[in-house]
Amino acid sequence: MDVYKSDEEVAIQRESCLLVSATITEVAKIMKPGITTLSLDEMAETFIRDNGATPSCKGYHGYPYSLCISVNEQVVHGFPGKYILKEGDVVSIDTVVYKNGFHGDHAYTFIIGETTKEVLDLVRITKESLYVGIKQAVTGNRTGDIGQAIETYTNGNHGYGVIRDFVGHGVGREMHEDPQIPNYGKQGKGKKLIENMVLAIEPMITMGTNRIYMLDDGWTVVSADKSTAVHFEHNVCVKKGAPVILSDFSIIEAAEKANTNLNSSYY
Repeated sequence: MDVYKSDEEVAIQRESCLLVSATITEVAKIMKPGITTLSLDEMAETFIRDNGATPSCKGYHGYPYSLCISVNEQVVHGFPGKYILKEGDVVSIDTVVYKNGFHGDHAYTFIIGETTKEVLDLVRITKESLYVGIKQAVTGNRTGDIGQAIETYTNGNHGYGVIRDFVGHGVGREMHEDPQIPNYGKQGKGKKLIENMVLAIEPMITMGTNRIYMLDDGWTVVSADKSTAVHFEHNVCVKKGAPVILSDFSIIEAAEKANTNLNSSYY
């Protein structure tokens, strides 16, 4: 069943969305070569709880961490652990918080230090594709309009792999609500978008194939050809004329630019 919300509920949910943005910002401040991904997770959990929220990921169907940290060829749902970050790593941070009855859920990809032009282009184009998709999140459009826009921008224009096994979704009182939001599709097809639906739009794009496999942990998704993967995600409220983005990348970007260990030259 599709879920839409009152203006008051959207305003409350926005607080959760902005807390996710703030959490990823704190991660961006300390990310550098030589630290473990588990240390980022531990810091983030403390920050979330100190701000009166709970980490929605932790315990969700047995998931043991507060962050999903996916590095290089890992697409999504990567486990934090003993892995030590190094120069050139591409690191996607995805997390969900629950506060005042609503979830916020989004993701951002970082580059540590120097990398190739090909990787810089992949990160830039994936991030751009998110906004291309968001523009379609208006009342009366359909989920296929969002997916078609993202697929055309990434695969049609650049030949990148668009992950098909994992998709965006509605988000609200539940972490995953209807409708599903694939990053591929046909214009005018799919579920009709209703005003005050809140969506998690999240292109997951690889430099190569769209095929994936899962590691033995039962969660970490990896590109089948080991090509670099990138993941960006915003929370968006469907409106007439133009959607409203409930999350905030500007504070993440400011921290990214201020941290000399991170490469923000892609935009």
